[in-house]
Amino acid sequence: MFEAVLGLLKNINCHGFKSYIVGGFVRDYLLGKKSSDIDIATNATPKELKEIFPDCLVSNEDYGSVILYVNSLKVEITTFRKEMNYIDNRKPGKIIYIDNLYEDLLRRDFTINAICMDEDGEIIDYLSGRDDLNNKTIKCIGNARERFTEDVLRILRAVRFATILDFELDQEIREAIKECKYLLTNLSYNRKKEELDKIFSSSNARKGIKLLLDLQLDKDLELERLNKVKTTNSLIGIWSVLDVCDKYPFNSNEKELIKNVNRVIKLNNLDMDTLYRYGLYVNSVAGEIKGIDIKDITKEYNNLVIKCRSDINISSDMIMDVLHKEPGSYLKDVYDDLENMIIHGKLSNNENSIICYLKEKYNRKGE
Repeated sequence: MFEAVLGLLKNINCHGFKSYIVGGFVRDYLLGKKSSDIDIATNATPKELKEIFPDCLVSNEDYGSVILYVNSLKVEITTFRKEMNYIDNRKPGKIIYIDNLYEDLLRRDFTINAICMDEDGEIIDYLSGRDDLNNKTIKCIGNARERFTEDVLRILRAVRFATILDFELDQEIREAIKECKYLLTNLSYNRKKEELDKIFSSSNARKGIKLLLDLQLDKDLELERLNKVKTTNSLIGIWSVLDVCDKYPFNSNEKELIKNVNRVIKLNNLDMDTLYRYGLYVNSVAGEIKGIDIKDITKEYNNLVIKCRSDINISSDMIMDVLHKEPGSYLKDVYDDLENMIIHGKLSNNENSIICYLKEKYNRKGE
């Protein structure tokens, strides 16, 4: 993959242009990490790139970027540019194509994301990003307050990189975040959640949460319960404690899981009925929040005779046949009864035992 990306640079360059890999891929390469975050900067315009790569997708010609897929990996190729007149503290209202790599790098967020690589694999580091990598420090390019005022998302990106890379924020960034954090109210909940998901799902999430609290971002992010969060192996567990489904966007499955976790937190997660009704995942997440050993929850769950209604060894057709009835709502009551009896060991989960039980309890008049 590395050679394939360098091949893209050579292809662009042989057409008379200049191009470099920049950003996350180079940063991670220098840190010895695998990366699929591939961005190329070039002085070729989208129109010229389209002539070199006819299959590329023009994501936004006004923004100066095209998308290319190499071995199923997404590569974004962006024209050198200056950005001006930022709108809503988020996006530039105007861009101008330029023919200078250094000037292009000055518009970026952090020094560690402005290290470049040429077609020969040589590192180009105009802004001393490599020094900051070695010192494990996150620094803004230029004035930190200006960078955050231009694009407030950079505040959460700074926390995310410090979390994932286990780096420290330099003092200028910390001070600028405290000055500019009020602007986070202008940021969409979708974008906030995207960054927070990456922070909360990191193996170093505890550091990220501490940073958010230390920088007092919990109030501006409307995460009033952030100080109550215990890191878990599940992102759902953290969002369950935060309990912000009324503000942040979640899909229907996530909402259901969060709702169920918050229900079973109040219940006994080793209880057979709770385990059967809510399942292993929800009980494990709730148990982890409460400090219950997951092994104990898993052991009790595995001891369940049945784990869902379909495990009951009788079909609805057979039940109707035994009870001499047509389909109806009574079937749910019968299944509820069978579940309870089997779960608590009062009835064997085999067809003959179940039939005898049904005849005894529900069909005495037919005997």
